[in-house]
Amino acid sequence: MEPLLNVEDLKIHFPIKKGLLARTVGHVYAVDGISLTLGRGETLGIVGESGCGKTTAGLGILRLIQTTGGRIHFDGRDITTVDRSRFRRLRKEMQIIFQDPYSSLNPRMTVNRILGDPMEIHGLYPGRQRAERIAFLLEKVGLSPEHGRRYPHEFSGGQRQRVGIARALTLDPTVVVGDEPVSALDVSIQAQIINLLIDLQKEFRLSYIIIAHDLAVVEYICDRVAVMYLGKIVETGTYRQVYRDPKHPYTRALLSAVPVPDPGRRSRRVILKGDVPSPIQPPSGCHFHPRCPERMDVCNRRRPRLAQQEEGHEVSCFLYSEQIEEDSG
Repeated sequence: MEPLLNVEDLKIHFPIKKGLLARTVGHVYAVDGISLTLGRGETLGIVGESGCGKTTAGLGILRLIQTTGGRIHFDGRDITTVDRSRFRRLRKEMQIIFQDPYSSLNPRMTVNRILGDPMEIHGLYPGRQRAERIAFLLEKVGLSPEHGRRYPHEFSGGQRQRVGIARALTLDPTVVVGDEPVSALDVSIQAQIINLLIDLQKEFRLSYIIIAHDLAVVEYICDRVAVMYLGKIVETGTYRQVYRDPKHPYTRALLSAVPVPDPGRRSRRVILKGDVPSPIQPPSGCHFHPRCPERMDVCNRRRPRLAQQEEGHEVSCFLYSEQIEEDSG
């Protein structure tokens, strides 16, 4: 079955400008050629260290920022070059839950207006239907219709994130990107929000892209996982494949940092040396080779590409594949 969302070789490079003439002197290679798919009703997790390009990739997929290259197909349609007027009609199909529940809500608007404005812009639920729809969504996310008359500053962090989730559902989307939707919340509230997202996915038949650095959250909620490092995907597979049998040295290092809730069980921690390289001047060859404990001579000269190890499990590493491509510089 054709995937609902298909991203091919997505690139997002930000120009660096200097001088009075604002000449371009370089680029930040935030996302440097990633490909991924999302099936109907599926949850895809994108994980990695801070600064690896996870959030930028999510914003680019939704076309909230300009892409540099690649193709994005949604429901069989190429939306990469669709003009603004046509894409506005598609916008209601693809929504986002922002990371910060404090800055993502307009402090000068009541919740009723925050949820009602998108419906008005897209001409949905006119008249009394709009008020009924708002009350329905508030109840679905664990709030009451009376909360619609309040302003964001009158809510706790968890309640604000529930409002953000309700806003993402106002236009009946099919794809929702969660940009670290629980990282700013207390641990006890995180569990409530995660379970809420799972329940809403079943009821509204949603497909999720969950961007996170908390690997325990991703394991609990996601069907498949894509591991990013410095703008590239280095491993992808089902959550069982990635968590039970990680192939890439970077994936193994990430998983070794997850606390084990068993005092009698000792886990072997993989400590990566050095700092994450700058995305302005990424290393030649494999981007991970300066920090990789298992690097080989070929790693700093050639760039590995994702190669299948088993059905649905791909890894970009010379330890497992002879497929290489010349470094494009």
